[in-house]
Amino acid sequence: MTGLIVLAVLLLLIIGLVGYAILIYNGLIRMKNDTDKAWSNIDVLLKQRFDELPKLIKVCEGYMQHEKQTLEAVIKARSMVGNASGEEAQKNAQNFLTDTLRSLFAVVERYPDLKADGAFRALSNRISELEDQIADRRELFNEYVNLYNIRIAQFPDVLIANQFRFTARKLWEINPEHRADVEVSFSHS
Repeated sequence: MTGLIVLAVLLLLIIGLVGYAILIYNGLIRMKNDTDKAWSNIDVLLKQRFDELPKLIKVCEGYMQHEKQTLEAVIKARSMVGNASGEEAQKNAQNFLTDTLRSLFAVVERYPDLKADGAFRALSNRISELEDQIADRRELFNEYVNLYNIRIAQFPDVLIANQFRFTARKLWEINPEHRADVEVSFSHS
C-alpha cells in the first residue's frame, strides 16, 4: 500500500514537472514570437519609408543640383536597405539610411524655395512621422528582446532554453555618432 502511495506521489511529481516544463517552453515560444512580431512591425514602417524616398528625392533634385552628393548618398542608402539580407544587415542599412536622411534634411535648410514647396513639405512631414513611429517600434522591439534574453538566461527557464536551442537576440543599437551633442544655432546666415 505504501509502495502504491509513493508511486502515485512520484507520478504526480513527474506530471507536475513535465507540466511546468511545458509552461516554460510555451512562454519562451510566445516571447520569441512577440519579438519577431515587433521586428515585423518595424519592417512595415521601414517599407513605407523606403517607398516614400524616391518621391522625396525627385522633389529635391530640381532644387538641389549642387548637392548631388547628398542625394546620391540617400539613393545609395536606400539601395543598401533593399539589398540587405538578415536582421543585422537590415539594422545596419536602416541606420545608414537614417544618417543620410538627417544629412538631407540638414542640407535642405539652405534651400528656402525647397522648404516652401508643398510636395516637399508633405513628403518630409510623412517621413518625419514615419521616423517617429520607427523609433517607437524600435523601443518596443528592444523591450521584447530584453525580456526574452532575461527569460532564457534565468533559472529554471535556462534549462528549457538550452535544451531547445533558444538563443539570445541582439538589441537594436544606434550609431555611436548619434550620441554626440547636437549643435543648435538660431542665427540666420
